[in-house]
Amino acid sequence: MSEISEPGPAADAARERPEGRDPWAPPGSAGDPWAPPGQAAGPQHAHPGGPQPYSGAPPLGGGQPYHGAAQGGPYAHPAAAWGWPVQPEPPRRVAAPAGTRYHEQSRNGRQRVWHRLGEFALVTGLFMVAMVLLVGIGMAVGQALGFDPAPEDGSDRLLADPLADQALALTGLAIGIPAVLLAVLWCGRRPPGTVVSVVGRMRWRWLGLCAAVAFPVMAAQMGVLVLWEWLEAGDEVFEGDVPGMTRLLVGLALFAALVPFQAAAEEFVFRGWLVQFFGGFLRSPWPGLCVASVLFALAHGFGGWSGFFLLLYSALWWGWLVLRTGGLEAVIAMHTANNVLSFGLALALGQLADSGTAADAPWQALVVELVSAPVFCLVVDRMARARGIASRRPADPAGAPPEVPPEPQPSGLPGPGTGTGTGLPA
Repeated sequence: MSEISEPGPAADAARERPEGRDPWAPPGSAGDPWAPPGQAAGPQHAHPGGPQPYSGAPPLGGGQPYHGAAQGGPYAHPAAAWGWPVQPEPPRRVAAPAGTRYHEQSRNGRQRVWHRLGEFALVTGLFMVAMVLLVGIGMAVGQALGFDPAPEDGSDRLLADPLADQALALTGLAIGIPAVLLAVLWCGRRPPGTVVSVVGRMRWRWLGLCAAVAFPVMAAQMGVLVLWEWLEAGDEVFEGDVPGMTRLLVGLALFAALVPFQAAAEEFVFRGWLVQFFGGFLRSPWPGLCVASVLFALAHGFGGWSGFFLLLYSALWWGWLVLRTGGLEAVIAMHTANNVLSFGLALALGQLADSGTAADAPWQALVVELVSAPVFCLVVDRMARARGIASRRPADPAGAPPEVPPEPQPSGLPGPGTGTGTGLPA
């Protein structure tokens, strides 16, 4: 007679559950308790080095011990520990939204009335203080190098040597660049590169292409003007104290080194910062452009009606070109070409001491400018269209911080754009 064994606890448990069902699985779950969440159930296994039961974490040694605030790590934000959303801190500098034009680059949502007033006061104050300091230092250095002060003959010169005096004046005007950039950075609360262009930086290749057009156009314009004056006045146009070769080369090197900064500073102030200052609260760019153009003409002095209207006419065309190309590169190139060739010609003819500003230009210069200014601007505008030069702020400009910092993603969820391959949310 066979002996009947007493059923044990294991046999009772086997009769009470379906085949393959794990007794420790959560209610309603048919998966393997050792499998990571989201994987199909498989045969039960319990390897000593495998993942821990009931955990979606990676194996020991494969994950990071300290997670960020959005992932609920041990040093997380207190709100994250309770499951509340964590608000990211706003960035210190914010660019204008994508699609805005050049004159709208100060519309970043961070400026108030006192910010604008502070920006205006800072540009003016920094420029004036720096000019006073530079003139004092320049005069001291000039006298130490043996340059005598200019005689009190009613002229605006500070040093008797016209080349040294011109170098001091160019250096003083170049202070406008840091004055504008610091004001935009501190009070404007936006990337300072947005003064240069809508992409937040200087587009150097585009600047070089514009310079390749500007120098021949300006050389042709000056050639026509010199020929016109020679036909009217004769050889006295070329009379002057012609310098020696050494002084000529030194002077040309000084102008080549200093004029780009001086020209860029004037463009930063008049075609850049002032236009964007008004564009921060006016939809149309033309009020700011007109005010800036008048101030640009007055800043050169009032030598005559022809010189004033020449400067005003050029400034309006250049302002239009800035809007069309979305940056200051083209006008910086033209301004540099104009000043380098003008100073170089005056130095070569020995007339640097007698040369004034564009405000003293004769009516012949205004007539020539009536043709050359639109020719240059229209040619450059066509080049910009052909080369795809951005006139509006792109979605992600190089060198500019994002408009809003990315929101932290909870652990285990895909980030923006993953899963579609298009960069857009799934």
